[in-house]
Amino acid sequence: IKELSPEEVLMKWKPYVQRGVGIKRATKLVEAARKSIGIQIGIQFAKRELDYLLDQYELYKQQVEQLDTELEALVETLPGAKQMMEISGLGSTTIALFFSEVGDITKYSHPQQLVNLAGLSLREHSSGKFKGQTRITKRGRSRLRRALYLAIRPLVAHNPTFKALHRYYTTRSEKPLKKQQSLIALCCKLLRVLFVIGQKQCEFDGSKLVRGLPQKQVLQVA
Repeated sequence: IKELSPEEVLMKWKPYVQRGVGIKRATKLVEAARKSIGIQIGIQFAKRELDYLLDQYELYKQQVEQLDTELEALVETLPGAKQMMEISGLGSTTIALFFSEVGDITKYSHPQQLVNLAGLSLREHSSGKFKGQTRITKRGRSRLRRALYLAIRPLVAHNPTFKALHRYYTTRSEKPLKKQQSLIALCCKLLRVLFVIGQKQCEFDGSKLVRGLPQKQVLQVA
């Protein structure tokens, strides 16, 4: 482009673009190319700055990897964490976020306390005679709520138990849930599962969650 004239640029455009291009736009392109291409002033220090930025990136990458390794080792020492991470679709990062927001899980006496802490409890938004929609309160730990939501999506995709529950919630004949509503309900279900495992340090048993579901729903996922 730097070596071409505006007329030559316009001729090369014409076979591909019939409208919206003209000699004025071609002239601007050529002028911009001559001012921006082949600049040599300060190139040495620009390369040095780029090298420094790449070095910083590699350093940060190594530090993050080291922190991830230390975090995973630390999480495994928490009560019930190993059993939680054995759930297909859950990783150490999610479990670490869960404990960082919840703290000592033995201090809770009921899983509903965790649901309230995450701001996932339901509330009807009404005023006077107007009856509004029932939505989650969002009065709680937003980071915990976000971690649960990000965790439940791969669980619904890859974990047979949560996949069966999601299919049932969204396709049942009576009061089927929308996909988003089902994900929120499953976030609450996941909290209850983590509560039980944290309290008893027991293995995850998906059959207990799908007990009572129509056999057709379970077989479609199995």
